[in-house]
Amino acid sequence: MSANEQSPQIKPNILDLFVEGARRGFTIGTTSLLPNVVMAFVIIRILEVTGLLKIIGISFAPIMALWGLPGEAATVIITSIMSMGGGIGVAASLYNNGILDPVQVTILVPGIYLMGNPVQNVGRCLGISAVNTRHYAAIIGICIINALLSIWAMRLIVLFL
Repeated sequence: MSANEQSPQIKPNILDLFVEGARRGFTIGTTSLLPNVVMAFVIIRILEVTGLLKIIGISFAPIMALWGLPGEAATVIITSIMSMGGGIGVAASLYNNGILDPVQVTILVPGIYLMGNPVQNVGRCLGISAVNTRHYAAIIGICIINALLSIWAMRLIVLFL
């Protein structure tokens, strides 16, 4: 075969593409998401057993009341700073324990995702891309502000629908 001739391109089978995508998705889920969710369930259980969840609930009740949420919902926001999967796990655990109702979980979910786990991103993205460390606080602050604004927006949507 001469240099000008090209070998025929083999078109990938759609089933092979699906299986490869499913394999990658499963790997991501089991290595990245699942440990964070399990960690969140364990943390909430530890906080319950030690009585710290009750103390957090009482301490944050006045602040979280601004969004119509119980004080314990602050643990969702705090955990979301560390990990989105952890934030979802905490919200699910609080829901399973009857602390949050479905409407309150709905109000919190956009905030969890807009938080964008800034602590992990500092190490994974900002550090690698050589962002000046003096900007880290502003970047994390913007994530928190976005999350809290989205919680208010969802509260308004839920109230009017």
